[in-house]
Amino acid sequence: STSGQKFCRLVAVSKEKPVQSIIEAYNIGQRHFGENKIVHLYDKSHSPEVVKCCPDIRWHFIGRIQTNKIKRLAGVNNLFMVETLDSISHAEILDSLWALNHQMPLKIMIQVNTSGELQKGGIKPSEVIDFYSQIKAKCSNLEVAGLMCIGQEGVDINSGPNPDFVKLVQCREKLASHLGKSPFDFELSMGMSHDFEHAVSIQYYKL
Repeated sequence: STSGQKFCRLVAVSKEKPVQSIIEAYNIGQRHFGENKIVHLYDKSHSPEVVKCCPDIRWHFIGRIQTNKIKRLAGVNNLFMVETLDSISHAEILDSLWALNHQMPLKIMIQVNTSGELQKGGIKPSEVIDFYSQIKAKCSNLEVAGLMCIGQEGVDINSGPNPDFVKLVQCREKLASHLGKSPFDFELSMGMSHDFEHAVSIQYYKL
């Protein structure tokens, strides 16, 4: 993306979908696909059919990162972005493994737990600036593309903006201000099939 440019990216979540469905979506123009399990992501990315038919596919990892599977994550073919980084130790392992076979940095997103739900991953909103600073200082092979959150279920957007999405926008504003950057230098990953239009509109929410 161009610095400061506003754009949207649709990531098709292909978990539990067969390879043939991925190829069909690719053939009508979809390029970005997301998986929430490292094993499935690795296997699909190395599928002979996908390698042959989808040369420009771009994989996103959108699930919980497990320490013992980071090596396999770093070996995913055409890995475009890891969206769920919330541990400096995981970042350092991924950074060192990525450097072994790649010259360009891997795009990552910092997962923020905007809802405070214990069952969800992510760092606290108050930790974003410090976490970003540690990534920049310790992980030269990772590029922070933006912030990600998983909003609470059952939010009625007819009664007002989704509070989790608003919090993520606020985190981006604070991070950008701290760094002297435009908020739109950082992407936001939020929203699913039922609320993605709302998520897009919130990106430009006036604080």
